[in-house]
Amino acid sequence: MNCLPFEKKIQVLNCLVEGNSIRSTERISGVHRDTIMRLMVSTSLRCMKVMDEKIKNLSVKQIQVDEIWGYVAKKQKRIKETDSSYEVGDQYIFAAIDADTKLIPSFMVGKRTAENAVLLMRDLQWRIAGRFQLTTDGFRPYVEAVETTFGANVDFSQLVKVYSGDEKTRERYSPSEITGEYKTPIMGEPDWEKISTSYIERQNLTMRMQMRRLTRLTNGFSKKLTNLKAAVALHFAHYNFLRVHRTLKTTPAMAAGITNHIWTWAELLSN
Repeated sequence: MNCLPFEKKIQVLNCLVEGNSIRSTERISGVHRDTIMRLMVSTSLRCMKVMDEKIKNLSVKQIQVDEIWGYVAKKQKRIKETDSSYEVGDQYIFAAIDADTKLIPSFMVGKRTAENAVLLMRDLQWRIAGRFQLTTDGFRPYVEAVETTFGANVDFSQLVKVYSGDEKTRERYSPSEITGEYKTPIMGEPDWEKISTSYIERQNLTMRMQMRRLTRLTNGFSKKLTNLKAAVALHFAHYNFLRVHRTLKTTPAMAAGITNHIWTWAELLSN
């Protein structure tokens, strides 16, 4: 059986986490695109296993949650009755970030629904020990999701942003102008000065820069939901354990006390 050399695997993975598309990675590495896809999916399973084992019992003070839009196969307006409403069309990456260590403890990929909001909060609850302050965007299902999972054991607030919505005057590919934002305490006693989603919104930009599938106005979008989930898992494992954060001067996993050194691909793949 043919087996891809380890050095070639590392080259392919480095290309993927630095924002290269599957076909550009194929041209750079000389590895066939089907092999690249299989490597990404198999590596993502290891990434999920490592993060489930290592990221738990965290002691955190502030968590910020947001979603970033993407799509699979086609945009929502192009969906036909014969398409799978679960796998095709708009998909969102739900992500939570520790505002102090910049660690991403929880994430998931799926439709922007109340059910997925609950799943994200349950995963977050499983990974964090103790009380903390939680800030989300204005997505309403988070209110019930947080109450269902955390009860009163969290200081929860939402940062609600109001957009102008003037579609006639805005630039074609620019978001509508923000006309205001409102800090809304929901339960507990959240610190007013720390009600913010700035860090998770910056992470959204990092995702768009580092994952070709999320780059707007290109044909690099995911053709299968499985591949999008694999790319997201690969991105966050690399971000948490291998990539040195510019501000922290170390990896988020080291800042959070999960590990005492910067991981390598060899260590991630061997776990």
